[in-house]
Amino acid sequence: MAADKFVVGLVQMRCSPEPEDNLARAEIHVREAARRGAQVICLPELFLTQYFCQREDTTLFDLAEPIPGPTTAHFCGLARELRVAIELSLFERRAPGLYHNTAVIIGSDGEIRGTYRKMHIPDDPLYYEKYYFTPGDLGFKSFELEEGSVGTLVCWDQWYPEGARLTALQGANVIFYPTAIGWHPGEKVEWGAAQYDAWFTIQRAHAIANGVYVGAVNRVGHETGNIRGNQVAGAGLDFWGGSFLADPFGRIIAKASHEQEEILIGTIDLKMQEDIRRNWPFLRDRRIDAYGPITERFGK
Repeated sequence: MAADKFVVGLVQMRCSPEPEDNLARAEIHVREAARRGAQVICLPELFLTQYFCQREDTTLFDLAEPIPGPTTAHFCGLARELRVAIELSLFERRAPGLYHNTAVIIGSDGEIRGTYRKMHIPDDPLYYEKYYFTPGDLGFKSFELEEGSVGTLVCWDQWYPEGARLTALQGANVIFYPTAIGWHPGEKVEWGAAQYDAWFTIQRAHAIANGVYVGAVNRVGHETGNIRGNQVAGAGLDFWGGSFLADPFGRIIAKASHEQEEILIGTIDLKMQEDIRRNWPFLRDRRIDAYGPITERFGK
């Protein structure tokens, strides 16, 4: 039976052009988070490489791997050694020509507890994800760990209240959002503060509206999508960091800078979650009889 509290660790990291280097440094961060008491540890979106979706290039499909595969095997062993649960975000090769952006939940026993495939896939300048990723088909999920119930959504999913609601309705105590989001350098001065504030605000709103903890886990640093020397010719992206953990009241438990690698540590208090939901009973007062039109694209 899960305890009344458990500790999570959010790893905000830089990503280099070498996948092997990123794997090794991610392991160092996981070990440090575990040393500091984290029981459930989340890494950023697609942490094994720089953000390669800044261009459309068929050779980059070679970065994808099966699940289970070599990276999950590595972190299953690490989870078993450290007795911690770990969430990974990977480029999944499901079949020839079929790929997903997938989160993997590994239990503290070193076993894969489940996967979530990113549902909302963006297609914006320097975020050409529709070229690489098939939309998820596993639905919105929560995963039972010894520590508690963990839900996950991935990056672009974080703008959609429907995803957060459906994940919370599966019983999640905390929703992790592994993320790779940043500024176009040419927009940063004029729009940077507002863009980050919108990202920060909507995820805090998910925490409040659903009575859950929310952990947003971003990367930092300037990237040109450099994969072993193959990079985009252009300004690239400035990943804005700012990872944070919010409680079900929207209060910030821990927050990272915009520039530095950091490990955030925070406690998920299940009794506090219950108390907040008793006083703000949003789930009780939902009008589930009136929400049918939510499945329509727009209007009638």
